[in-house]
Amino acid sequence: MEFRVKALGLIHTDHATKEHAPIQGAFRPDALGTVEVFPEFAEGLQDIELFSHLYLFYHFDRAEPGELVRHPFLDDTPHGIFAMRHPCRPNSIGITVVRLLGRQENLLTVSGIDVLDGTPLLDIKPYVPRFDCHPEASEGWFAGKKEREKPANRE
Repeated sequence: MEFRVKALGLIHTDHATKEHAPIQGAFRPDALGTVEVFPEFAEGLQDIELFSHLYLFYHFDRAEPGELVRHPFLDDTPHGIFAMRHPCRPNSIGITVVRLLGRQENLLTVSGIDVLDGTPLLDIKPYVPRFDCHPEASEGWFAGKKEREKPANRE
């Protein structure tokens, strides 16, 4: 089964290359970006400024489909692609949580962004702690993994 998805906007950041983008936005809470929502979807932003954090869903438009088992950036042991957040995925869908700093018409200023400049935006949803925060959740193999440089030759 296949389906089509329409870009709702573009994400603008200072991250020009994969090598310079953070592994996760949580490692770079100071990284600023702008989410440009195309004018025909701007009405859907009504009341978004009432939320402090947002989920951004986007298309990994510069990632190639990869192996189903691979080495992630934060570990030297291979894991299944669905047990990690690696960009080389069968459907190239990315998700990140950002802090909403402000809104000016169809432009959202955000921080903690780990997305490449010019990335197509697929959707925005509010982060709602009552629904989305699960302190009892297991971190799986991520537990205890610290930030590190992206290993060379690992797309």
